Amino acid sequence: MKAMPPVHKKFSRRARVATGGAVLTAVAVSGFGAVSANASAPATTSATAASASVPARATTTSTHLTIDAAAKAAQAALDAAEKENQRVTVAVVDRNGNTIVTLRGDGAGPQSYESAERKAFTAAAWNAPTSQLAERLQQTPNLKDIPGTLFLAGGAPVTAGNAPIAGIGVAGAPSGALDEKFAQAGANAVAR
Repeated sequence: MKAMPPVHKKFSRRARVATGGAVLTAVAVSGFGAVSANASAPATTSATAASASVPARATTTSTHLTIDAAAKAAQAALDAAEKENQRVTVAVVDRNGNTIVTLRGDGAGPQSYESAERKAFTAAAWNAPTSQLAERLQQTPNLKDIPGTLFLAGGAPVTAGNAPIAGIGVAGAPSGALDEKFAQAGANAVAR
């Protein structure tokens, strides 16, 4: 028996598009069928998986600042700045750097928004005022390369049981010392 030579045929652009469309449709339909089959699986399978109990030693509990407490802290920091005629932005972030509250004071510069968030995250991440952390850069200058951080004075941590739970950052005053003074006023408002 004689082998047939391979056929090398050039398809037109229209034929290639049609073939590609047919293949995509087939893949989509088969994927939909698989999803539909999984969606209609008996509930006992998922109920069994959901009832698996995790031992207490495999979990952890964390403390978070409430939205009310975060708003109170941000407003206290903004009020402290306004008493000294400073135009600032205040940010309160959780331990992971997620923004809880941001208040941009009247006339605060556009750069202050991001700076306040980054100062707040830096204070929470290292559980220290950012003025102290800025001093550490002399010994370890590559700290400034960590994404999301800003090692300038103006951030204060909020703690519960000596563990950081949030950070307050202030930016926009003419000095980092003033920014940090206002951030600390916000942290103190939560501690009361």
